[in-house]
Amino acid sequence: MTNSKTAASLWVGQTLHFTCLTLLLFPVYGAWQYIGGPFPVFFWCAVAVPVVHQIVVWLAWRLEIQSAATSKTIGFHGYVVIFFVLFAGRFVSLFTLAWVDRGSLDLNVLPVTILTILLALPGIYAIYSVQRYFGMTRAAGADHFDSRYRSMPLVKKGIFRFTNNGMYLYAFLLFWAGAVGLNSRAALIVAAFSHVYIWVHFYATEKPDMNYLYSATAKQGQSDAAEASS
Repeated sequence: MTNSKTAASLWVGQTLHFTCLTLLLFPVYGAWQYIGGPFPVFFWCAVAVPVVHQIVVWLAWRLEIQSAATSKTIGFHGYVVIFFVLFAGRFVSLFTLAWVDRGSLDLNVLPVTILTILLALPGIYAIYSVQRYFGMTRAAGADHFDSRYRSMPLVKKGIFRFTNNGMYLYAFLLFWAGAVGLNSRAALIVAAFSHVYIWVHFYATEKPDMNYLYSATAKQGQSDAAEASS
């Protein structure tokens, strides 16, 4: 368990992270081989981008809460640029793979259309809700850099009426929609990997950070209230 009074060290949760990543890569490789190992460069780039993205976020967040090293080197805006370039890269790499591998699922047009719509609608609504009610900067981890974000109330509008984690639960359905929409077996494997792997990030990196950041904010709020009443 992470001590709520002390910022999570760089390696807290990372045994879980890298163990899960290793265990995930075995079935990903096996599934890719099973479908004939198509387009290896495109496939493994689509797998690598989420890995690089989540490792960069882990390092940036932990170095920031430990010593503000991220702010002192690239700054918050520099971090946000890198975050969203890599986030966009997840979509670009997966959709590129789906395009070159299009038709390999061999599904008929009607089921493809229905499934794509069913997957895309909640994904699009989730992205809209994050942008409209939550804020893309906050979604990138602004609370690691600016304590004001930690005192903001929970968002209960849009997709967040149904879940506190609409981004991970629903927005990642867009990857599935892209894979199904382009009828790609290889992209479907990457979509599954990416969706599972983001939850590894949540439990291994984000949750320990939240335990520290928000317990510290709560303690500060209690201290401020005590001073105001004295």
